[in-house]
Amino acid sequence: MDKAVFFDRDGVLNREIGDYVCKPEDFEILPDAVETMKDAMDLGYKIFVITNQGGIGKRLYTKEILKQIHAILIEACNKQGVVITEIFYCPHHPVRSNCICRKPNSLMLEKALAKYNIDPALSWMIGDTGRDMEAAAAAGVRGYLINPNSLKHEFLKML
Repeated sequence: MDKAVFFDRDGVLNREIGDYVCKPEDFEILPDAVETMKDAMDLGYKIFVITNQGGIGKRLYTKEILKQIHAILIEACNKQGVVITEIFYCPHHPVRSNCICRKPNSLMLEKALAKYNIDPALSWMIGDTGRDMEAAAAAGVRGYLINPNSLKHEFLKML
């Protein structure tokens, strides 16, 4: 089995600018994000992004816009030799529909664990909210809570 680091997106990999990043031009990757992913990858971890994107469910932006935003992240990572194995996102918002994938539920993590044969006991979820930590715990993955917009390398000492 492989091991993985699951990164929340908003506030962890990119600057949180309010409730939603609705346009590609508003997507700002945080300074240490790609380097931190690279360091984890160099230690043998697969890299995933696990993100709630309720703005889709609220019709603030589309899946196509989200794809453009994620392309920015993927391109920045590729330039540094980082491979994001997959980005899992939940497009639902509780005001429009109930779902079982939105964090703090663990379905996105569980899908990644099963699809890629990941050992949860060897894996981490890096997040900036309690719901990220709840999802990690429910999936059997260790959680590491950071302050929003402040991803640093300290957690790498724990890997």
